[in-house]
Amino acid sequence: MRGHRLAVLIAFALLPGFLSAQIAPTTGGASRAGTSMSTPASSSAFSGGASAPVGYILSPSDQVGVEIFGEEDLRTNGRLNPEGNLSVPLLGSIHLAGLTLTQAASKLTELYGRDYQVNPKINVVLLSYAKRRFSVLGQVNHPGSYEMPDSSPGGVDLLEAVAMAGGYTRIAAPERITVRRRNASGDQIFKVNAKRFTKGTGGGFLVEPGDAITVGESIF
Repeated sequence: MRGHRLAVLIAFALLPGFLSAQIAPTTGGASRAGTSMSTPASSSAFSGGASAPVGYILSPSDQVGVEIFGEEDLRTNGRLNPEGNLSVPLLGSIHLAGLTLTQAASKLTELYGRDYQVNPKINVVLLSYAKRRFSVLGQVNHPGSYEMPDSSPGGVDLLEAVAMAGGYTRIAAPERITVRRRNASGDQIFKVNAKRFTKGTGGGFLVEPGDAITVGESIF
């Protein structure tokens, strides 16, 4: 009996092709199953979006993504038009400017839940900021229009804005800077003495998107 078992083991040792054929399918199947189970499910279909500060208010030309969990066909992304509206599936054009991301999601949840979905779960994410620009004119080395950095969507310090324009010329008068700001009620004019900012004796002035800065010329 012992001799018979030994003969069987020797026979299998001489047939590596047989062992390989029997083992390979099992190993390959386990590998495919492992790969399938290890793929994580993404919590959001949108990745690489902008890092919006808490309480950020949406404005025209902001790009946002909207997804309804479990409804991939209703996923959409786009820029708010000049009126602050976004076109979304089934609902059409919806005004979102002036709302936070949370408020925008709540509004869409209400609208979808009213006629199309039962307890929809909606996520709204900021994908990219609108191109916010300001201009620097007068006595700077590179007058022109400049884009607000994404890291400062609400505004930049006046001295940073001047630096982006190449700094003051040799005949500039930092104490005679004018900032024109347009709003719904008309233009606002600010007279700013930036000379005291450089000396560290006062606070800065926040330049907002759309502002027009003019650096005056020294009279001496």
